[in-house]
Amino acid sequence: MSELLTEVSESTLGGVLWDMDGTLLDSEKLWDIALRELSLRLGGPMTEATRVAVIGASSPFALATVFDALGLEKHPDAIAEAKDWMYTRVGDLFEDGVTWRPGARDALSTVRDGGLRSALVTNTERVLVDRALGMLGREFFDHSVCGDEVPNGKPAADPYLRGAHLLGLEPAQCLAIEDSPTGTASADAAGCAVLVVPCEVDVPAGPGRVFRESLVDLSIHDLHDVHSSAAR
Repeated sequence: MSELLTEVSESTLGGVLWDMDGTLLDSEKLWDIALRELSLRLGGPMTEATRVAVIGASSPFALATVFDALGLEKHPDAIAEAKDWMYTRVGDLFEDGVTWRPGARDALSTVRDGGLRSALVTNTERVLVDRALGMLGREFFDHSVCGDEVPNGKPAADPYLRGAHLLGLEPAQCLAIEDSPTGTASADAAGCAVLVVPCEVDVPAGPGRVFRESLVDLSIHDLHDVHSSAAR
């Protein structure tokens, strides 16, 4: 026990930055449903290449990708109408029920009980995040950063830089927990170590990334160990 406490005390980890969709909640499937239905409404089925490209993406990027794939003009009014439809549909799907990713609820408790600061960092916009926080538990997060609250969403560094700043930490003191290539690239760009738990698509290996099959049985020792292993 004393050896474990020594290792933890010597770690530079100060906070955990959580992705939401696909990491804490099994909600990427809901976005997939909504975007496929939206693509059909706009004129055609969504291709597999488009589907992969929009996983974990910000709303502006996802909508632009769908419009480009269908050869549609990205007129601001058309984009706004599509966005309103998409968010309404995803909101309805959230109301129907969304499940936790394996081990995610216990992992949130582990971070809190371990005395680490915590922030939710997501490309999803505030209107849906506020609803999701009721399920996740607001008490688990010191702050939250949403896609419509930063200049550029993931894969840009902005969301994770904002999350670290709100926690009063340098990005290098934070461990980001992600499931997608888009989110992992964002955390990388910000200078965070990343624990990658893939969900819908594979994430390529790279410096600063440690992979885990799930969040099941994730301990506070594991978090400090991953951060130390991934530190650059």
